[in-house]
Amino acid sequence: MTLEEALISVWWQALVEKAGAVEIAGHEYPVRRTPKRGLLQVDFQFDGQDLRGLQQNPETKSRWARLARAGKRVMQFLAGGRYVAVAVDGKVTLYGGAKKTRRTKI
Repeated sequence: MTLEEALISVWWQALVEKAGAVEIAGHEYPVRRTPKRGLLQVDFQFDGQDLRGLQQNPETKSRWARLARAGKRVMQFLAGGRYVAVAVDGKVTLYGGAKKTRRTKI
């Protein structure tokens, strides 16, 4: 499984299937809600790296929030407190420059 496949899997399980836990590489991770806004959040590991999937807050001013307000399912992914990727309706964009940015569909 690639990183992009793992991110799509987390996005799918949490936002589309509305699962109470996501399963990645044989490990199960609970889906929680953030205390303040009630957004879906899941902390998980992939390839030895701690990652967090966080449902996009539609109340912010970002372009991703605009998509969430329009009904798209948007999840940001963080590693070490930094945004590393975003998944929107089954497509993943990795942050970090043109060479690292790829769009992957389910």
